[in-house]
This record gives sequence, C-alpha cells and structure tokens, in this order.
Amino acid sequence: MCGIIGYVGSKAAVPILLGGLKRLEYRGYDSAGLALPQTDTMLAIKAVGKVSKLIEATRQHPNTALAESSTSGIAHTRWATHGAPTESNAHPHFDKSQRLALVHNGIIENYRSLRQKLIALGHEFKSDTDTEVLARLIGEYYQGDLRLAVASALRQVEGAYGIAVMSANQPGEIIVARKGSPLVLGIGEHGCLVASDTAALVAHTQQVIYLDDGDLAKITATSIDITDLNQTPIDRSIKQLEPDAGAIEKGGYEHFMLKEIFDQPEAITNTLRGRLDLAQGKSILAGMGTSTRDLAEIRRIVMVGCGTSLHAAMVGEFAFEDLADLHAEVQQAAEFRYRNPLIDAQDLVIAISQSGETADTLAAVREAKEKGALVLGLVNVVGSTIARETGRGVYLHAGPEISVASTKGFTTQVTALLLMALKLARGRRMSQERGEALAKSLAQLPDLIRSVLAQNDAIAQVAQHLVGQEHIFYLGRGPFHPVALEGALKLKEISYLHAEGYHAAELKHGPIALLTPGTPVVVLAPESPVRDKVWSNAEECRARGAKIIAVVTEGTEAPGATAVLTIPACEPLIATIPATIALQLLAYHVARLQQCPIDQPRNLAKSVTVE
Repeated sequence: MCGIIGYVGSKAAVPILLGGLKRLEYRGYDSAGLALPQTDTMLAIKAVGKVSKLIEATRQHPNTALAESSTSGIAHTRWATHGAPTESNAHPHFDKSQRLALVHNGIIENYRSLRQKLIALGHEFKSDTDTEVLARLIGEYYQGDLRLAVASALRQVEGAYGIAVMSANQPGEIIVARKGSPLVLGIGEHGCLVASDTAALVAHTQQVIYLDDGDLAKITATSIDITDLNQTPIDRSIKQLEPDAGAIEKGGYEHFMLKEIFDQPEAITNTLRGRLDLAQGKSILAGMGTSTRDLAEIRRIVMVGCGTSLHAAMVGEFAFEDLADLHAEVQQAAEFRYRNPLIDAQDLVIAISQSGETADTLAAVREAKEKGALVLGLVNVVGSTIARETGRGVYLHAGPEISVASTKGFTTQVTALLLMALKLARGRRMSQERGEALAKSLAQLPDLIRSVLAQNDAIAQVAQHLVGQEHIFYLGRGPFHPVALEGALKLKEISYLHAEGYHAAELKHGPIALLTPGTPVVVLAPESPVRDKVWSNAEECRARGAKIIAVVTEGTEAPGATAVLTIPACEPLIATIPATIALQLLAYHVARLQQCPIDQPRNLAKSVTVE
C-alpha cells in the first residue's frame, strides 16, 4: 500500500526522496511527507493529495536552504487506515521531543493500549494514527542509541510494520525494521537507501538487500549492519536488480494501464520463454523444484489468492482438473488460515500474488507450510517475500506493473498455471500427442493477443454502450466464469460503475430480478461445450430488454447482440486470455470516457500488505 523511501549519503537528499515517491505513486496513497534532520529537531514537510503537492510545499517552505543542503532524510506516501487523509495524519510522525521521525507501512494492532499507556506518561497526540504511537514509544526508549530504542519498542508491538526512523542527534544513520511489510536496502555509489519497493531504487543502484521479517538494520552512507531485535548479527546476501527503469515509463501511452494491456504479447512471451518443449509436448519449470516422483504423489492442488489472483486461480482450477486429472480447489487467501484448512503432505498449495507481498496470501503460505504441504509461489516480483518464503515456484516475468488495476499480471498468471497444468498432466496420463497440441496452442498466445489488440478502436466504440449505466452484468460459464468476474472487477476498479460477474446458470436464481430495459449484459460466449447454454441465458436477458455485448469466437454468430467483440479460435482454456484482454480494453475505454483517474483509482492500492 503506502510507500517508503529513505536516503543517507553525500548527495542532496530531497531530489532523491521526492523522485522515489514519484516512482511509488502507483501503489496508491492520499497524502505524502518527508523529514530532514536539523540541529536539534527534525524538519517535516507534508501535503494532502499527490506527490506534486508535496513538491510544491517543499519549494515554498521557508527553510528551503536546509532542504537543499540535507544529505539524509526519510519520506512516505500514506494510504489512510487509522484517521482521515489530513496533514496531521500524514507521515512522518514524531516522538514527544520532535527529535525522532518515523515513517511506517503496516498496522500496529495493539496501538490503542499502547496509546493509553503513553497518555498516562503525559503524551498529547497530534494525530489519529497508530504510527504516531510507535514514534512516541520509540522516543520513550531513546537514550542516545537509536537502534536499541527501536528494538525495545518493537518488542511491545503487535501487528505488521516496515519502518524507517531517524534522529536529529544522529543525522548520518537510518534505522529500519520489517515484520510483514516489505523493505529493501539499496547500496549506491554515493550512499545507501531504503525503500518499500525496488521501483524507488532502480534510478540509483542495482545492488539491493531484501530484509526478512524480524530484521533490524542500521544504514549509513557507507555501511549496512543487520541484526535481529536482540542485536544478534544477521547476514543477508546482496542481489542484483535488473535495470528496469524504462519499464516504469508510459512509453507514449496515455495511461500505464493501456501500455500494460499492450505489453501483454511480450509479457506472455517472457512467461513462456524457455518453458515449452514443443517436440515432447511438455513444459519445463525448473523453479518448481520438484522431482517426477514428487509430482506423481500429489493428490490435490489448493490455490490461494485475493482479487485478480483469485480469479486467475479459478481458471487454473479448470486447467488442473481437465488436463491433469487432479482434484483442484481455490480458497480465498484471507480465509485460508482461519478456517483450519484440511491439508497434508500430499497436497500442493500454490500461492498466487503479482507483488509477492499480499499479506493474506503470505499468511496462507505460512499456514500451509506449517501443515506440511508442498508450497509453491506464483509471483511476478523477484525477491518478494512469498518468493523467498516458498523457495520454489514460477516467476511470471511480466515486467513491472504500475497501474493499480492488474492486467498483464492476470494473463501471465493464467499462462503460468496452464504451464503447470501441462507439466503435471504429462507426468500423469496426458498423451504426447495431446501435449504437443496444447504446447503449440500456448506458443501461439502472443499472436492471438495481438489480434485482439488490433480491435482497440472498435472496442472503444463499444464502450459507449456502458458509459453512465447504473448496473452492468457479466456472464460466463466454465473457465469463462472467472473471466466474467475479472471483467466486472476491472470495470468497477477504474470506472466506478457498478458491475457484477455471475455464473450464467445462476442468472435465473435471483440476479435476473435486477434486469431493467437497457441494462448492458456482457456475455462471454466463445466456442466451448456450453456455448449454446450461455447464449440461451443471453436470450433470456435480451427478452427483458437488456443490451447484449457479446464476446464470441471469430466467425460465430451473436444474433440480437447490440455489439460484438471477437477473439480468435482456440481451445477454451487458452481462449480465457484473449477474452480477458478484450474486457480489459472495454473497461479501459469506459473509464476513459467517464474521465476517471485510470492508473490510480480512488481508495485502492497496488499491493495490499496489511490483512
């Protein structure tokens, strides 16, 4: 959710901090702020709204000379949890003396009881946040050793945190710690950095250290010292980042979302690269780290995820059952550990998360490991917490996804799940001939997608039928049911129109009561064994005055449809991907016509790192 950037070195800190916040804007936020050390206090500059407002506030600050000369500081973009988006609630927050400053991602669950103890000690709080409680608690322990004070305070904390702390008395160091909220350290030529996301670091360094839960680090201009809360030294290896700075630019597109929709042929090519053996009709997924015998012993697959990743898992459920003859099920990650799941050593649990940091999915990973299951990660971000905690799985290689509404994240997740299903199927009872046909179809995916992208202008015209509507229905069956859910989610996220995805057969069991003349119904009816049944459901809607927006296979009819989107002929599991891309374009153009802030929709964050 929120973004953290900190720097200590020999260069001016403010441009680095503000530039880092700009690169973290995609994560979603509603206020921003920074803190810089001065002689006896920390200078704070805050603003409600976009980082541009903070940049302007920094320019207009009466102490601009200090701001320009500071060579260390911390900064933050906040997504409101405790307290409204106001300047007083914006980070950084301070201790009682105003000499300590703190930025924080996460939630302090026991902040109320800690707050009452601090009030009893004479503290007067200036915000509604849980973060100010932590800042003041650290101040209570501070006696000249900032790292010791942070460790002492964190031993009393329940919840999740990624923090960076500075003291005006020690301007050349930043203390950082994480538990459940990601932090990464950067080793630069002119100093060291800390950030919640590598996107804030790539302009300054490609050498990074990923912190694990329980890590506490002191960073200076020339050193990084990592321990646990008990001051026991910890060794963390240095990783090399790919220089992806260009990938987080719009590249001439009006919005990141549109760019990322058009990135999908390349993204899926990267997901497939080196992973298809067309001659043998199988997939090669060394990252799964499993032997043929391990795979043969799997009796059930459980996929966990949230939001878009949950919908990808639902497509995967059909793939594993239809292709690999394996029982598969999907569980919402937030419910997984609380329902005491029945899993054992013969279960394969696949944790799906674009960011690799989704808090609920990470909790599910830990629960599954505790119960002895084989756990794989399906993530996009290299070095993310889920990737490191599972130790095995499949990277998506989709490249950075900046728009809050996931597009290439979903399609590469489905592609990776199809690769995994093919691997399991060929290791069980799928024939080589059938495997060759499926592998060939997967290899053709980038071209299938290009044929949908070529219809962009036509889809923009269809979007006019949805603009300003009170309700929009999306219908699908089989693997197209989760595509309907994902299509409705995309429209809700970025256009603020109410849309719902339904299983087409459920229409008569209640939702049809909501239909009124003129209501748009997006019907997913590509070629499949149940295509005729889906179209019967569409006719029921049309008979009640609904406008049918049909998604069908090229060359097939959609009698009575108000508008038609076509996808190329391919087998149903493969067709879920081009069908999804057609709906992504539809949602994009509706939001554009509604003049919505497409890349940063209200109230949403890119990575949900709290439960």
